[in-house]
Amino acid sequence: MDYTHTLVDHLVSIIMPAYNSESFIKESILSVQKQTYTNWELLIIDDCSTDRTVDTVHSFNDSRIKLIELEQNSGAAVARNAGIKQARGEFLAFLDSDDLWTEEKLEKQIEFMRENNYDFTCTEYAEMNEEGAIVNLIEVSDQLDYNGVLKYCPGNSTIIYNAKRLGKFYAPEIKRRNDFALWLKVIKKAGHVHGLHETYSIYRVRSQSLSSNKFKLISHQWNVLYNIEGLSWLKSAYILLHKIYTVITKHNKVEVVKNEKHSSH
Repeated sequence: MDYTHTLVDHLVSIIMPAYNSESFIKESILSVQKQTYTNWELLIIDDCSTDRTVDTVHSFNDSRIKLIELEQNSGAAVARNAGIKQARGEFLAFLDSDDLWTEEKLEKQIEFMRENNYDFTCTEYAEMNEEGAIVNLIEVSDQLDYNGVLKYCPGNSTIIYNAKRLGKFYAPEIKRRNDFALWLKVIKKAGHVHGLHETYSIYRVRSQSLSSNKFKLISHQWNVLYNIEGLSWLKSAYILLHKIYTVITKHNKVEVVKNEKHSSH
């Protein structure tokens, strides 16, 4: 592929599933509109919301924003796949309906991909609580292969991959960890996911979100490893134990930081 064109020649399709997201989706959409990279389309897939999510999307007068309304509530995987199917962009990016991007996210990450000839990338991201305070920063490795992604799943709202070169991939229709399963599909074709050591995404940690209780995701993680990926029982167990250890140590690290901040006052 010829990477000699200017940045704006390369359309980025942004996939945003949404369900009852009226409290946060306006801010998420605004973070896309503020991008310094302007050649994008935002595909918002509403999964039969019962609040004012659809009305909020309709309030934006921007031809780059496209609303797809599902006929029945089907879950994030089905919604994400519906957006991927209609995406026209050379690059596919992903943003959850309650997460945020900084203004240079697309510009810097697409530039990173073009300059290094990378097809699959992620960035570091910040975690923000419901009060709007940053509570954690998640770093990334320079690069991860398939086995690396099994242990360290990139943040969903940090991912961009080159669909023109790699093709389109669709998530298995499972309720949870479908994004993890999707990245495992991409990594098999891309070989590596390359990490950009800058924080361009902000992940909103919500007490009522599907992923808020990490330990409830253990069985869903096992489903991806053992049933979908077909890993051996031993390897699945090893990766799962590694995940549990990572969650525990991350929690302890955050608590230490909180306690240190509290004791300093």
